[in-house]
Amino acid sequence: MDLLALADFILVARHGGFGKAARAALRPKATLSRRVAELEATLELRLFERGLRDLKLTEEGRALFERAGALLTELEETASTIASGSAEVRGRLRISAPLLFSQTAMGRLAAQFVRRHPAVRLEVTTDDRAVDMIEEGYDLVIRVNPSPDAALVGRAFLNDRLVMVSSPDVPRPATAPIPAVVRGSEVADIWTVTTPGGRTEVPVVPVLRLSSLVMIRDAVRAGAGAARLPLSLVSRDIASGRLISWGDVTGSEITLWALYPSRRLLNARVSAFLGLLREAFPNGTPEELAAYLED
Repeated sequence: MDLLALADFILVARHGGFGKAARAALRPKATLSRRVAELEATLELRLFERGLRDLKLTEEGRALFERAGALLTELEETASTIASGSAEVRGRLRISAPLLFSQTAMGRLAAQFVRRHPAVRLEVTTDDRAVDMIEEGYDLVIRVNPSPDAALVGRAFLNDRLVMVSSPDVPRPATAPIPAVVRGSEVADIWTVTTPGGRTEVPVVPVLRLSSLVMIRDAVRAGAGAARLPLSLVSRDIASGRLISWGDVTGSEITLWALYPSRRLLNARVSAFLGLLREAFPNGTPEELAAYLED
């Protein structure tokens, strides 16, 4: 296989078209088109579906891009490191993380990382949706209870759980619904909590809808009602008496995963960030995250 033709294919796939790739690389568009056509002829596969206005990867093209693109990047970085005579971690690292983890922990983690690895250009974006790592160019994504994905591998690094909390001023009537602060369009009428005495069903009625768990915590602190929140976010408030716990929300275990494309050569920057996560949360408990946030 012609590795130069393969590199040109990856260039076109990353930029989503021959024209964009040609402008980015300052290469003739016709040359890129010819090299990709030669690669398709060699492999006897169509790698792109060519429309009048757009260019889309075929199923075979996507598989080749996902596998070969990562390997080629690793080879380029390894050659660059050897040529510079340095083992220093360098290059760009793009991470996608969920909103709450970004708001509470990622700023400090990012600062620690860039102090340790000043040659890395770290970029962190916040998104609760399941981003497409390959299409959107991420090296690492952090996700809560992710669905299985054969194209990704990962490591669980943090565990948490939801607890039902309220301010001490919120009454606990025997039968009337409890005013509740919920997230977004969440449907809520009964919350099941587990206490040392067993399971209890608590009727609730949403009185306030907010999009952020941090906002929900602040509203609960102010006495707006009860809410279901991660233990790590409210454990200090519970310990101080600012909030009271009604019990653990039944079946609410939370696991944070660091996910990355499946490949034999793990990106050195990703490996370094995974090491930082292990260092920050060695046991992966809610109490560790709570202590980390308060330091």
